[in-house]
Amino acid sequence: MSLKNAKVLTISQSIQPFLDGPEEMAKITRQLPQGILECGNEIRVFMPKFGCINERRHQLHEVIRLSGMNLIINDTDHALLIKVASVPSARMQVYFIDNEEYFKRKADTHDAEGNFFPDNDERALFFGRGVLETVRKLGWVPDIIHCHGWMTAFVPLYVRHHFADDPHFENTKIVFSVHDQKAEPLDKDMAKKLAMEGFDKELLKGLTKPTTDDLVKFGMGLSDAVVRSTAKLSKNMEAAVKALDKPVMAFASDADQVQAHAEFYSSVLEEALV
Repeated sequence: MSLKNAKVLTISQSIQPFLDGPEEMAKITRQLPQGILECGNEIRVFMPKFGCINERRHQLHEVIRLSGMNLIINDTDHALLIKVASVPSARMQVYFIDNEEYFKRKADTHDAEGNFFPDNDERALFFGRGVLETVRKLGWVPDIIHCHGWMTAFVPLYVRHHFADDPHFENTKIVFSVHDQKAEPLDKDMAKKLAMEGFDKELLKGLTKPTTDDLVKFGMGLSDAVVRSTAKLSKNMEAAVKALDKPVMAFASDADQVQAHAEFYSSVLEEALV
């Protein structure tokens, strides 16, 4: 195992045992950070605090010193709450990004009838920005940021542009995992909301009629490397991955996940030194 003393930030839409779907993603992002930690590295793990997560059962508690910040999304202030819980039988903690308006509802990304929430774009913006602001507040400088799921796809945008002059992420490498997720339509005004945050309109031209697939492509395009986290991708996503001019890690079985990722992380970090 070649990865040692690295700091790896895992950001996921779903992590077991707190949330089980999408199952493949929730399983990988439960096992992988622990494996990377046990190889002699540092980790931090973040996910959204969806209202369907049982706080009492999983013993979540608020981290007062990290909470209290306000983030402006779509020209409106939203309070950022940070909670934390330990993963049973593991030396691993998970931080949760919470907000009354975006995450109180008793569901994740779809309502009880299976309808995709119309404000999921704003929820993703709040989540991505919230993670990065919290990491900065922790004073923890990641070597690798590993994003899982379309809901994390704004993270590369924030790192590369919003925090472009921030030394905190100056040397950080971004890895984006492509999972098998159904494409869903996002708010047609999503690019306008991003433009309000100061992002260049030219940068956002691929998000004029956005779907979650478009958002994943956008996130991959701003990342340093990509991981195939499923054995089979949709034709759309398969074509997008094949068109990338950057390192792509092949799908790894459960038994090989930790070693394959550790070696891939190392190669990404080594390439940066060349």
